[in-house]
Amino acid sequence: MAMSKKLITREEWERKLNDVKIRKEDMNKLVMNFLVTEGYVDAAEKFQMESGAEHIDLATITDRMAAKKAVQCGNVEDAIEKVNDLNPEILDTNPQLFFHLQQQRLIELIRNGKVNEALQFAQEELAPRGEEDHSFLEELERTVALLAFEDVSNCPVGDLLDISQRLKTASEVNAAILTSQSHEKDPKLPSLLKMLLWAQNQLDEKAAYPRIKNLSTAMLEDPAV
Repeated sequence: MAMSKKLITREEWERKLNDVKIRKEDMNKLVMNFLVTEGYVDAAEKFQMESGAEHIDLATITDRMAAKKAVQCGNVEDAIEKVNDLNPEILDTNPQLFFHLQQQRLIELIRNGKVNEALQFAQEELAPRGEEDHSFLEELERTVALLAFEDVSNCPVGDLLDISQRLKTASEVNAAILTSQSHEKDPKLPSLLKMLLWAQNQLDEKAAYPRIKNLSTAMLEDPAV
């Protein structure tokens, strides 16, 4: 026989919520963390002024986002230059990131139909790294395979030419720069929202309570009786 769920009324639920004390400073840090990590410079500057949040050098956000945007636009050489301007040690100490940027350069050459240049670049810049790390070699072989197909849009490795590949590499650049600046590479807020959804799913098995169904409004919906 299934156990009946405990019913928690809106009044009782809101009373419990009000008993939870969260410091304004902690909320400000959470918001600032999201704005900085995601690169919302103007919003971060305004929020920093209005909230009195801990001072952060917002110029570094602009530089970081410029490097990220360069990759998203396919300007990989420019992105590498910008990363080195920020901190030359980032690429020196992260061979995987450097390989993925070079791989993206190769993809852009292939995208633009520069076949001979792409082959030369692969042989001179990427092949030696593939010999050092077999995981790199597999990625290189997969990328060079694009040259074997006339219609790359329908080939087995055509996904490398999707915008999603640029975004993946750009996110990797963003994370590496954040780490070098002693920032967390991922914002805390999305993780907390996922935790909220997980906690609600767990509680659903034991109780009927006012739950949040729409995270964008955070409105409580009365439990079905």
